[in-house]
Amino acid sequence: MRILFINNLGGGFADFINVEEGTNIEKLFKQKMSNEQSADYLIRVNRQPVPKDYVLKENDRVTITPTKIEGAAC
Repeated sequence: MRILFINNLGGGFADFINVEEGTNIEKLFKQKMSNEQSADYLIRVNRQPVPKDYVLKENDRVTITPTKIEGAAC
């Protein structure tokens, strides 16, 4: 099935990707951001925060945005 994946890490990018039916948001995060911790990101589907077991649907829009910016002052 096809979804829109928007990664706002660094310059960011948006692209349609194909994922298997039944894929949840946790599995997608592990596939796309394998060396990252999900706690460091705001993950939304269709502009709404979702739990990690949310099952993706055709044409969902997934946005992954870092909550911590390296080098930013406190």
